[in-house]
Amino acid sequence: MTPTLKNNANFRWLLSGGILSMLGDQFTLIALPWLVLKLTGDPLSLGLVLALLGTPRAIFILIGGAVVDRHSPQRVLMLTKHASALLVGALAVLTLAGAATLPLVYALSLGIGLAQAFAYPSGSSIMPRAIPPDLLQAANGAIMGVRQVGMLAGPLLAALLLAIGDAGGSDGGMRALGMAFAFDSLSFVVSAWTLSRVVPLPGGAPAVPQNVLHAVGEGLLAVWRDVEMRTCFAYWGLVSVLIGGTMQVALPVLAKERLHDGSAFGMLMAVHGAGMLAGMAFSGMTAKYNAGKPVRIGLLALSVDAMAGLLIMPLGLITTAWQGGLLLLSLGALVGLVQVAVFTWIQKRVPPQMMGRVMSIFMFIMFGLAPLSSAATGWIMQSATLPQMFFGGGVILVVCATLALLFTPMRRIATAA
Repeated sequence: MTPTLKNNANFRWLLSGGILSMLGDQFTLIALPWLVLKLTGDPLSLGLVLALLGTPRAIFILIGGAVVDRHSPQRVLMLTKHASALLVGALAVLTLAGAATLPLVYALSLGIGLAQAFAYPSGSSIMPRAIPPDLLQAANGAIMGVRQVGMLAGPLLAALLLAIGDAGGSDGGMRALGMAFAFDSLSFVVSAWTLSRVVPLPGGAPAVPQNVLHAVGEGLLAVWRDVEMRTCFAYWGLVSVLIGGTMQVALPVLAKERLHDGSAFGMLMAVHGAGMLAGMAFSGMTAKYNAGKPVRIGLLALSVDAMAGLLIMPLGLITTAWQGGLLLLSLGALVGLVQVAVFTWIQKRVPPQMMGRVMSIFMFIMFGLAPLSSAATGWIMQSATLPQMFFGGGVILVVCATLALLFTPMRRIATAA
């Protein structure tokens, strides 16, 4: 019988655990900013929490990639899930007990960020160790599709929970926030169990013989020597620093100040997730027709960024949820369209024994640099208005894409035929 994903036990365990874990992550993604805004009402405090969440991730994610290549990604991912369950569980208990304070949120955010530094590269490296090569592309597509469904369903469920909490409680919705954190903690425990059921393929990628710092340097050198990858990574890093915090900090503040509802924030994030799912589906459809043909990945990424900047500009002017939803739906579709192509492009360029380190560098650029942007955004919002923040962020993105198009070789970068 020809092997298929449906009868592959490893895929079923990874898929089921991934669904639950993604739902839980979305609950915390909605609940954590809302908790900070309820405790302080201060965009600067929110920026600092997001910075503390991202700082250890930024510092240790490259080491995390080397650790994953040196040891088992399954073992590393399992440890991060148990650690995250304890940290998010503590946040749930404190919130439910009415004992959550900003210093405690700072400390727990720091710990969660440290766990993520090892979870991100291990999670992105486990598939080639568990799924046969001939099923890997289909498995990646299915997992990414499920991730986007989670990004749609998770915020919707979180928004419903917050709406019920705001409407029916005298505690200002704190009980609903605590329940959201509790669900995420439970999702870590269950997904760790499903991960324990995965049986690694025989003859996996060879262990990295060097010490960890040497291995990190080897990964950085590999990216540096690949001129096309170096160009793209440098551009994405610049964009992440300049405008990443606008969406992370200013968007929840926008929901609180303009829409006055925690459920509205969840709905906006859900609509963005729906747009990403639609974009990924369209990307998958076009991939079938373009099979075997080179794709100009650089030009695609720059074009998407320029259009995304135009959509971000008017976000600060919205007064109703449907206006923000329409903009974020379109923005999500653009992100989803390019995400699959970029991820596949990287996977095809990188040898298996370097995958953990290169993916950790990519994630450092996309997520690890976010603390700088989040902290700066919180500080700027002490004097800037929401329309100014979003318009400025959109202009910066358009300018960056235009300059890269005109003055870098990124526009000529294409996938192999």
